Parts: sequence; structure tokens; C-alpha cells
Amino acid sequence: MEKMGNAFSFGKNFKLEVFGSSHGPHVGVEIEGCPAGVEVSEAQIQAQLDRRKPGQSALTSQRKEEDTVVIESGIENGKTTGGKMRMLVKNKDTRPGHYAKFSRMPRPGHADYPAIVKYGQVKSGGGFFSGRMTAAFVMAGAVAKKVLEKKGVRTLAFMRALGNVRLQGEPSEEEIVKGTYANAVRCPDAKTAAQMEEEVKNAIREQDSVGGIVECKVVGLPAGIGEPMFASIESIIAQAVFAIPAAKGVEFGAGFEAARMKGSAHNDEFVIVDGKIATKTNNAGGILGGLSTGMPIVFRVAFKPTSSVFREQNTVDLEKMESAKLKIEGRHDPCICIRAVPVVENVAAFCIADIVLAGRKEG
Repeated sequence: MEKMGNAFSFGKNFKLEVFGSSHGPHVGVEIEGCPAGVEVSEAQIQAQLDRRKPGQSALTSQRKEEDTVVIESGIENGKTTGGKMRMLVKNKDTRPGHYAKFSRMPRPGHADYPAIVKYGQVKSGGGFFSGRMTAAFVMAGAVAKKVLEKKGVRTLAFMRALGNVRLQGEPSEEEIVKGTYANAVRCPDAKTAAQMEEEVKNAIREQDSVGGIVECKVVGLPAGIGEPMFASIESIIAQAVFAIPAAKGVEFGAGFEAARMKGSAHNDEFVIVDGKIATKTNNAGGILGGLSTGMPIVFRVAFKPTSSVFREQNTVDLEKMESAKLKIEGRHDPCICIRAVPVVENVAAFCIADIVLAGRKEG
């Protein structure tokens, strides 16, 4: 992600420029390269934003932001114009007083200290280091989803693991679509979701936080899409995923488990299914040599526990250059991973849109 003035850019063909800050007037995104004539409504963008906004349950931050999308350009009469798109959400429920002391006493686990060294201060709410910036990712992804829909491609994300609870087995596409948003932790299996919810509640009782793993699938992408080396599908997705605050790891297919497998077990043997080439397994996660194989692209993102916990922690006083104690106030997610599910899904959408549009002919 490249910094451009007060904005950050990503992509070459479906290009984003993210702007704003957590406690500034707004958070927004500009998009260039979206084809004209794509049917996308304000309601469809809003539906994606509603999935990530805070305050939806006792398991998420109680910051009250409506996150109502404002479309300033690029969509007319329910269709994209082909010109630059600009969308934003306004920040309303800001409490900068909670952050004043962090320029002197950096919070453990946050970007405060290196930000002070680089910029000389910590902006309210973390500024552009905040998870609030992912609202821009979701708006861009909502448009990208409609671009991909015309090509029969979908992105689907869900909670694979939360704390010590892990969803076993492989949920079907139908189960992911119907079950993921039927509970507070975004897990398609109701029994596992109940156990995950208890993990979060335990963390809340302990004035602590918990991490998790979000899994995402890209289905419907034909074989041979993508580029090798630095423009590989993995490279592009990984770069964008690590722009999501709290993301600490990404794996594709079998991922790190591949290191413990024999080659004969990890290799996905080719078969013919209904007259089409497929593989018996999908340990490669739908990608070989940076290109799509025609199987679902599967990747997982590990998220650390939320850094803001309500326990007293050790830090340093940068003015006095001595040890200090810090107790964080404010409204924070006990498990940021819950709200990361729609973010990962929409990040995958704009990454795949950027890849798919690489071969588009103009005119």
C-alpha cells in the first residue's frame, strides 16, 4: 500500500485510494478503473458496511457509528459511470480525550511508539492506523463484488477459529451464506458459534481480549487467471490483507500444515469432473505458480487479540523517561476478529477484481 499525501493507494487496474482517519471528519475511498455499467446500489454498499460497523452486539465495541455511505461520484442511476468513484462515511461518535495521554505513554501492542518516532504524535483513535479505516476497504469491496458477480465469481468469509475454539470440517457455500451472519461471531455452524461466543465473554470477564482466524474462499474463478512472481494471486492478497490492522499471518490452502506433509500427500491430483479439469484435494488453495487453478481459492488470516485491554499494563513515560503504569479507557472490541470477517471478504473482492481486470480491453 503506497502513501499518497494524506491517502494510501493499492491496485493497478481496480485502484483504491483510501483517505481519512479514525477521529477525523470521515473515512473514505476513491476508486479508479471500475468499468462503466456495473449495477451497484447504495443499499448494496450499505449492506456490506452494516456487517462491520461497531455496536452490533455486546461482543463488539460500543462506539456508535451509523456508517451511512455517502456516494459523491462514480455511480448514477444505480450504475457505475466508468469515472472516478468517491465514497465516504462520516465519523460522529468520537472521544479524543481518551487518547490524549498516549503521545506521552504509548499503549502496548499499538503503533503509538513507532508513530511518535516517525510523526511526532499519536492521533486520536489511532488516526490512519485504526481499524476504523477498514470501512473504506468494505466500500471498495462492495463495488468489486458487483464487478465479480458479472463474471460469476464470489468471495465468502467466515470465522474459522476464535481463541481455543476451531470450526471443524468444511462448511458448504450454502452453509457459509446462510449461517455466517446468523450469530454474533460470524461462524456458519451454530454449535461452534456458541462456544466461540463463550470464549469472548470469558475474555470480557477477565478484562482481556482474544484473537482468531478468518477463512475466505473465492469461488467461480476460472483457471489461468493471474501473473507469476510479484504479481501472483498470493502476493496481491497478502499485501492487502496485511493492511488490515491486527492481521498477523496469512496462509493459502494447507498453509503451514504443508511443512509437515509429504509431497505425495500435499500434491493435488488432477481429475475430470463433469467434463472439466479439477483436483481431488485443494491443498494448493486454488493457486499454482501464482495463477488460479479453477478450484476455489482458499486462504486464512490470523488476527491477534485486540491490543486495547482494560487491565493495567506496563509502559514508559517518554517525557520523564521512566517506567509507568497505564490503564486504557474507551470502547474497544474484545475480539477484533469478529468485525474482520466482512473486511477480509471485501478485501479479497477488490484484490480479485484488480487481477481479473488486468486483461480488460479499453474502448
